[in-house]
Amino acid sequence: MSIPTPTSTQELLRLDWQDFEPATHELASTSLTSANVDAWLRDWTRWREVVSELYNRLYVGVTVDTQDKATESRFDHYMDIIYPKAEAFNQAMKQKLLDSGLSPAGFEVPLRNMRAEVELFRQANLPLIAEEQKLGNAFDKITGAQTILWEGKEYTYWQMRVVFQHPERATRERGWRMTHQRTLADRAALNELWAKFLAVRLKQAANAGYPDYRTFRWQQMHRFDYTPQDAKQFHHAIEQVAVPAASRVYERKRQRLGIESIRPWDVLPDPYKRPPLEPFRDVAELKSKTAAVFRQVDPQLGGYFDTMIREGLLDLENRKNKAQGGYCTAFDIEKKPFIFSNAFGIHDDVQTLLHEGGHSFHVFETAHLPYFDQRDVPMEFAEVASMSMELLASPYLANDGSFYSQAEAARALIEHLESNLWFFPYMAVVDAFQHWVYEHPQQAADPANCDRAWGEQWARFMPFEDWSGLEEERVTGWQRKGHIFQVPFYYIEYGLALLGATQVWRNALQDQAGAVAAYRRALALGNTATLPELFQAAGARFAFDPATLQVCVDLMEQQIAKFEPLALG
Repeated sequence: MSIPTPTSTQELLRLDWQDFEPATHELASTSLTSANVDAWLRDWTRWREVVSELYNRLYVGVTVDTQDKATESRFDHYMDIIYPKAEAFNQAMKQKLLDSGLSPAGFEVPLRNMRAEVELFRQANLPLIAEEQKLGNAFDKITGAQTILWEGKEYTYWQMRVVFQHPERATRERGWRMTHQRTLADRAALNELWAKFLAVRLKQAANAGYPDYRTFRWQQMHRFDYTPQDAKQFHHAIEQVAVPAASRVYERKRQRLGIESIRPWDVLPDPYKRPPLEPFRDVAELKSKTAAVFRQVDPQLGGYFDTMIREGLLDLENRKNKAQGGYCTAFDIEKKPFIFSNAFGIHDDVQTLLHEGGHSFHVFETAHLPYFDQRDVPMEFAEVASMSMELLASPYLANDGSFYSQAEAARALIEHLESNLWFFPYMAVVDAFQHWVYEHPQQAADPANCDRAWGEQWARFMPFEDWSGLEEERVTGWQRKGHIFQVPFYYIEYGLALLGATQVWRNALQDQAGAVAAYRRALALGNTATLPELFQAAGARFAFDPATLQVCVDLMEQQIAKFEPLALG
């Protein structure tokens, strides 16, 4: 089989469609039988691994440096030339496999997904998908260039979070206002970009013959185990259970800060006016201490992370012209993960690396699965892997050579649990807003209507924050949430996963080793089981109801109360 076999990243990046094309003819001309289908799937998998890694390497390149014109040009070439041809070929191979009537072992869920993808596929959508990806890069360029001159030094948007934790309220407010003035300066540019995103998405759904984009997207995201109504049920459960709990968190903070109301710049500081936690001095220390934590969670997981450090599979420094946020992707040829984040010395950086570390372990744990589609983990469970790790690692943040003293670790856990209680309502804002957008696409084409809709959802789920006099900053919050622009409807996964992760943590409080073992077994299933089965394997229940959420919220509040005396010690 004439599949490209690059021996270096440089060789990989030089590949073009003519290098991939010979193998496509061989794969397409093979007559499938029960005797050869496994070998054919392995060959197709190897071909897809090279195509996928080429994309992922280029994506990493344009996010680690949003001003790298050469990599951007190669990325655009990939999206314009290689991507549409590769996708068309992959769809033809999916159809070929489905037409054969063959069902390889462990391939039931991938076959279900393939049927959905074949139903969705339209050649006319390939250039639209490429355009959507390039619009995503444009979003990164706009937001990645947002810097603030603070006390004579240039800060990125994310670096200003250190200022937002300053014990002096006037300093926090000044930094917050400066930061949001800077983001508002891009309001018109982001509004213009939004109109393009929306138009491209609506056209994709129309091309595929779907009545609306949400229905199209639901199938595109392989959401077979829950419906839009289930999502809305989850919103209602959050409104009933999590909003009151988050309100209690905010009320305690308000009383301890001695202020009349919680303003946006009062969300992050310590209520006892202690300085922010300082878990590490530089990225090298962040790596070494995180490795020590992972080794205590599980020696094999620690070994995976040591491999990432040794092989340069981490880009953690925050810098100008680097895309915002964090992610973990996979380099499929060697079945190794790559973690991208923006660390600058606060506890959130530790949590982010623990989170992305959980994703990276998923890559390692699924490497044994022979076929590409078996490793395509549903996002709802992929986020269980990451969010569970944030909690499973918590007992080890204060051990020798780790980040904190016992009191500081207790404080970090409390802050994390409080942020989780806050996150449920925020997640509901983001997800409910997106349901509104795609239920009312003509209205949503006008950014002013998006502002109003975001404001309405904010009032519904976040009543405990006082944004009086900050109307422009409040209603443009949707522009500061990259998922809305770049990965539509990808946000409820975090809420469902937090529900699952809290259940995994509940089990770990009774039996840490047993919970970690179940966690690893569930990760190793990859995409060979349904969402409810994956949650069950990890020791959790896939659910949307108030009762399940109440159990998890109660646990968080109980643990906050338990650790508070130690944190104050």
